[in-house]
Amino acid sequence: MASMSLPTPTLHTDRLRLRPFTDADADALFALHSSAYVLRYWDAPPWSEPARAERFIAACRQMADEGTGARLAMDRSSDGAFIGWCGLTRWNPDYRSASLGYCLSDAAWGHGYATEAARALLRWAFDTLDLNRVQAETDTRNLASARVLEKVGFVREGTLREDCVVKGEVSDSWVFGLLRREWRPLQGELPAGAVFIS
Repeated sequence: MASMSLPTPTLHTDRLRLRPFTDADADALFALHSSAYVLRYWDAPPWSEPARAERFIAACRQMADEGTGARLAMDRSSDGAFIGWCGLTRWNPDYRSASLGYCLSDAAWGHGYATEAARALLRWAFDTLDLNRVQAETDTRNLASARVLEKVGFVREGTLREDCVVKGEVSDSWVFGLLRREWRPLQGELPAGAVFIS
């Protein structure tokens, strides 16, 4: 598989702007990932060092340079507030596949932002990267995340038993998949112009 860069897009929806990370996001990103409540179903413990945010942002840039994925900061359009991020990782042009992930601050939960962001990113990915399959995984206790995936068309395919151990706690994960042939019919249900790239 040849390496190629993958320019990180800026996407706009009715309520969100999804954009490349900048160094100015470090404080808000650290606040998000240092919350034990937000990361209670995460596959890694909360951050304890602010430098982790800087490394995360650097990794986002490296991912784009190497062509393995795109992570986007998520801002609320109404006030410009950073509320989280979403991303596609493990992009494989040969297999036409990638993995979807997202993380939002608890104050942004319950407003449909994750669904809106995931839909926008998926539309860009299927149209731009010519994907055939997108995969996502979530802790089996994280029912809200599972609902987000199902709302945008993912199908639960199975369970990874005891695949994560964080601070001595063992947990299972659900595997979800979304295929191109399943995504296409869903596009007729979305309002025209819901997503645009700048």
